Amino acid sequence: MKLKVIHSILLRLGLCFVLSLCMLSCLPEKMLPSSLIDNKRWLFDGSSLEDWEPTDFAGKGEVMIDANGSLVLEMGAELSGVHWKGEPLPVVNYEIHFKAKRTMGSDFFCGLTFPFKQSHATLILGGWGGSLIGISSIDDFDASENETGDAYIFEDNQWYDIRLRATDSEISVWINDEQVIDCEVEGRKVAMRYGEIEMSVPLGICTYATTGVIREVFLKEI
Repeated sequence: MKLKVIHSILLRLGLCFVLSLCMLSCLPEKMLPSSLIDNKRWLFDGSSLEDWEPTDFAGKGEVMIDANGSLVLEMGAELSGVHWKGEPLPVVNYEIHFKAKRTMGSDFFCGLTFPFKQSHATLILGGWGGSLIGISSIDDFDASENETGDAYIFEDNQWYDIRLRATDSEISVWINDEQVIDCEVEGRKVAMRYGEIEMSVPLGICTYATTGVIREVFLKEI
């Protein structure tokens, strides 16, 4: 008799669990708990910059959120940008996703500084005249000097989907779902380029004498 009662209780609990999952799956993404949305952690959703701080670069341009909920980093004399001041971020085994475009200028419209183990590095998009991509720095060589450096033609006022993945042994980058960087870094030195860019740690977004626009920035642990 007791076994029948226990079986009935377990059956009801299982049914409730299944029904709960079905109800959650019908909710719009914005109503779901963040832990259930593809493991996303929103870093910038267009509503505020409370977890970011404008980086005090010399000759920096203005930083603002426009009417469309995008982060605008206006052209400065050299670097303009923001850096993270929110809760600690993972230092390995994660992806950062975002959209970016250049609206003015001819140098990099996005320099994404990201954590890597005990250090940091920067993904450059559109440097050296507007087309260089790469990671600064690998074994003390900048993006223009190491194997991650390549040319990519960016059009002004066009959005690009960017994804950066950092694992224990590899740093990879995709632009519009095309893999453009796949760098083995196990046992190698991954570090920041010397200079003002170091102010972007632990996570930063900046431009160089260029206006860049960023939106929909989120992180996924992998």
